[in-house]
Amino acid sequence: MSRYIKKLFSFTCVIACSISSLFAQEEEETIETERVVIVKTYTPTISDAFKVKSTPILDDSVTQKKKQLRYSIFSVPVASTFSPAKGRAANIDKPKKIPLYDNYATLGFGNFTSVLAEFYSNFQLNRTDNIGLYLHHNSSQGGIEDVVLDDKFYNTFLDLNYTSRTKDFTYGIEVGAEHQLYNWYGLPDIPVLTQAQIDAIDPQQNYFGAKLGCKLQFDDLYFKRASLNYRYFGDATSTVEHHAIFKPTFEFEIVDELVTTDFIIDYLGGGFDRPLNLALQTPNDFSILNLGVQPSLVVLRDNLTLNLGAAVFFSIDSQNNDNDFFIYPKVTASYRLLDETVIAYGGLEGGLQQNTYRDAVQANPYVSPTLFLTTTHNQFDAYVGFKGKISDVVSYNFRGGYASENDKPLFVNNRPEVVQLEGFDFGNSFSYRYDDILTLSGYGELNFNINKKFKLGITGEYYNYNTDDEQEAWNLPELKASVLLDYQITDQWFAGAQMFYVGERKDINTAVPFAAPTPEATVTLNSYFDANVNLGYRFNEKLSVFVKGNNLAGQNYERWANFPVQGIQVLGGITYKFNY
Repeated sequence: MSRYIKKLFSFTCVIACSISSLFAQEEEETIETERVVIVKTYTPTISDAFKVKSTPILDDSVTQKKKQLRYSIFSVPVASTFSPAKGRAANIDKPKKIPLYDNYATLGFGNFTSVLAEFYSNFQLNRTDNIGLYLHHNSSQGGIEDVVLDDKFYNTFLDLNYTSRTKDFTYGIEVGAEHQLYNWYGLPDIPVLTQAQIDAIDPQQNYFGAKLGCKLQFDDLYFKRASLNYRYFGDATSTVEHHAIFKPTFEFEIVDELVTTDFIIDYLGGGFDRPLNLALQTPNDFSILNLGVQPSLVVLRDNLTLNLGAAVFFSIDSQNNDNDFFIYPKVTASYRLLDETVIAYGGLEGGLQQNTYRDAVQANPYVSPTLFLTTTHNQFDAYVGFKGKISDVVSYNFRGGYASENDKPLFVNNRPEVVQLEGFDFGNSFSYRYDDILTLSGYGELNFNINKKFKLGITGEYYNYNTDDEQEAWNLPELKASVLLDYQITDQWFAGAQMFYVGERKDINTAVPFAAPTPEATVTLNSYFDANVNLGYRFNEKLSVFVKGNNLAGQNYERWANFPVQGIQVLGGITYKFNY
C-alpha cells in the first residue's frame, strides 16, 4: 500500500512540473519589446574599518587575576685563570707653559742720539683690585742733513690706573701726564732771510697735557656703564684747551631684542694766545658744547646680524653764536653667506666729530698755535664689503665706500708772515683749512697665518677726493699700502718687519711770502717708502736684546712740506721682565 502511495506522489509531481513549463512558455511569448532606462550605475561601497585594540577591555566579571611570579638566581662560581693586564694612558705632549710677568723695562740707544725707554708695572693689591703704571719716553737730538734749524724732539708720557672688580660692578680711575718737545725746523727756501735772521729764529715748541678719567660698569642693571674723561692740553705759547666727555649707556631688551642707548655730553673750551686777526685783535677763543643721543637695536637672525640705529646731536658754539641740529644714520649689517668663508657686510653711518688742538698736534706736531677749531659734520659713510677665510691660513677683507664730510680739516703749510714775531711765522708751520669733501674709497687686506711662528699681513687703500672750495685735498694721499711681518725664527730668535708706502700729496708752495702779490701755488710732495725691521734674541724668559732699523730705504722723504725725516736709523736695546 505504501509503495503504491509513493508511486502516486511521484507521478503527480511530474505532471505539475510539465504544466508549469507550458504556462511559462506561453508567458514568454506574450512579452513585448520595451525600452529600459538605467537611472543610476551601481556604485559599490566599502564599510568603514575600525582598528582593533591590541588590548581589548573585557567586561567579564570572572576574569582571573594574574598570579605573581617569584623567582631567584642560583649563582654557581666558575673558576677562571684569566688575568687582564692593567691599561695605560697614552702620552700627550703638553705645550710648555709660558710664564707671564707683571712688569717689564726696556732701554735702547741709537744713532741721531736717540733714546727709547719704557717701563710697565702692575700691582695686584688683592683678588679684586690692582694698580697699573706705564712710562714711555722717545727722543732724538736731531741731525737731519741740510736742516739749518734745531730739529731735536722728545715725547714722554706717564699713565696710572686703578681698577676694582666687585660682584655686581667694576670701576676704574685713570690719571696721566705728558710732555712733548718739537721744533718748527722746516724752513722754506726764502731768499730774503739772512744768516743772522735764521740764527735768531727760535723754532722750539713745548706741549703739556694731563688727563683724568673714570669708568663704571654694572653687570645686571639697565644702566650698563658710564665713563667720564677730562683732558687738559696747552703749549709754550700760552694756549689752553679743556676737553671733557661724559658718556652713560643704557641697555634693555624689547621682545628678545637688545636695545642700547648712548648719551653724549662733549665740551671743548679754551683759546689761543694769538688773535685770529692781528690788526683787529680778534681773540681766538672757543667754547663748544655737543649734546647727543645714539639709540641702536641689535637683531640676530641665524646668519644675519643687523644693527639699526641713529644719532641725534645738538651743537652749541657759544663763542660764534652758532647752534646746529644734526641727525645721522647708524646702520650696520653682516650676513654669513658661506659660514666663515664668505661674510658680506655693509653700513650707513654718520656722526659729529669735535676737532681739538691736541688731535691736530698728534697728527702733525708742526702746527702753529693759530688754529680755528670747529666740528666736522660727517653726513654719511656708506660702505659694503666681503670678508672671511679662504683656508685656515689665509683670511681677507675687501671694502668699498663713499663718504660725505662737511667742514673736514685739511693741513696746509702757512705762508711766511709779513711781520715775523714767533718761531712759526717763517713758513715753517701748518694750520687748518676746512672744506666739504666727497670721498670714494677702496680697501683691501690679506692676512697669512702660516703657523704659530709666521704671520704676514698686507693692506692697500685708495682714495679719490672731490673738494668744494679748495683746489686740492691738501696733504691727503690717494694711495697707501703696508706690509707687516712677524716671524718666530727659533725659541730664542725672533724678527719682524713693517713696510709702508704713501702716495703723492699736494700742499701750498710757501716759497712765496704773503708780502708778494702772487696767488697761491701748489707743490707736489713725492711718494715715499719706509722700511722698518727689528731682530731680537731671548737669553731666557726674562732677559732679551733687540735691534731696530727704521727708514732702511735711506730716503730723506718729506712727510710734510719742507720737513725731511731722519735717514737710516738704528737702535739697539735690552728688555727685562720680572715679578716683585
